[in-house]
Amino acid sequence: MREYFDKELTQLNDSLIEMGGLVEQAIKNTMKMIVDGEDLLDIAREHENRINEAEKSIQSRCLHLLLHQAPVAHDLRYVSAALKMITDLERIGDQAVDIAEMSVYIKDKKQVFNLTHILEMADNASKMVTEAIDAFVKSDIEVAKKVARQDDIVDELFNRSKNETVELIHKNKEALDIVMIAKYLERIADHAVNVAEWVAFSITGSCDLPD
Repeated sequence: MREYFDKELTQLNDSLIEMGGLVEQAIKNTMKMIVDGEDLLDIAREHENRINEAEKSIQSRCLHLLLHQAPVAHDLRYVSAALKMITDLERIGDQAVDIAEMSVYIKDKKQVFNLTHILEMADNASKMVTEAIDAFVKSDIEVAKKVARQDDIVDELFNRSKNETVELIHKNKEALDIVMIAKYLERIADHAVNVAEWVAFSITGSCDLPD
């Protein structure tokens, strides 16, 4: 029985890694749209659909484990945390599509805006997602803490981007889209922190990530 449960957990981890890869690629595609002006909106929506399907598949696997395998305390926390994590990952996919849709409106005027902080936010947020999932799979609470600390970096970049862009709003209404893109990236980072907190829950039974 335990051998079967461990096999199922391994498959669950593989599915989470795959879903995380889809989310990471979704973020990268949005940046290609902003920087290079590539028309990847259809691809972004396809990624969102694949992320949604991954969420449903993982949810089904988790519920099967909970209902049919009677997991012990640690295993129960682990599977419950996975259920919570995929909700955050699915929301990141939604926000990536929101960014992709907004990028269509600024592609012809992106040279007017300073995208340095936006790109840094996207890079950091993407890494946070990857590291948070890695922390879960490896039950590494120190990596989870690192992800939580990185959120401060993204928050600071958001504030810088917002302050710089506000000055342009009177001249370019598209500047509002830049602020919203930055806000969505900031939310993506917040979801990555949520995942990190579920890592802590799966290990300790508490979502707290003390320094």
